[in-house]
Amino acid sequence: MVPGNADQLVLVDVLGAQRPINLGMLEDQRVSPGDWLLIHMGFAIERIDARGAEKAMSGLEMMGRPADAPQDEWVPRA
Repeated sequence: MVPGNADQLVLVDVLGAQRPINLGMLEDQRVSPGDWLLIHMGFAIERIDARGAEKAMSGLEMMGRPADAPQDEWVPRA
């Protein structure tokens, strides 16, 4: 938890970077290390599992892929 903010802010790892995320939109705001969260604009909007996180990342990578890039050769930039 990040001090203040009504205990609704936590630091999460987003691709290796620590980011403050607001839990206020989650029905159950209790999170533990290792939990997966779907986040948008600094808010946790849904608790997901590792498979759901993998699908979400795959979709985001696909949206950023150039139209003419072969799927198996394109690597997203960090």
